Amino acid sequence: MLTLTENASTIVKAIAEQSEEDVTGLRISSDDTEAGFAISTAAQAHPGDQTVTSDGATVFLDESAAVQLDTQVLDGGVDEQGQVQFALAPQG
Repeated sequence: MLTLTENASTIVKAIAEQSEEDVTGLRISSDDTEAGFAISTAAQAHPGDQTVTSDGATVFLDESAAVQLDTQVLDGGVDEQGQVQFALAPQG
């Protein structure tokens, strides 16, 4: 199952708290026709989603993303321009 670093958990919680909508976490989805993942805010899991919680942060994964990210660690940071960036690494 996907795990989150402390940095990623802090960023996910901050995004959810700062949203003006009813947001409880982030949703990661995969499009089999494109390389990569889409990240969006979400109020709840979609049918079939896997829910990952870590240090108060919630991430929803669609079925395809859950399989692809099963052995990954999600890390996060903020660049010099204030943009949030996420990175994946294999679980150690």
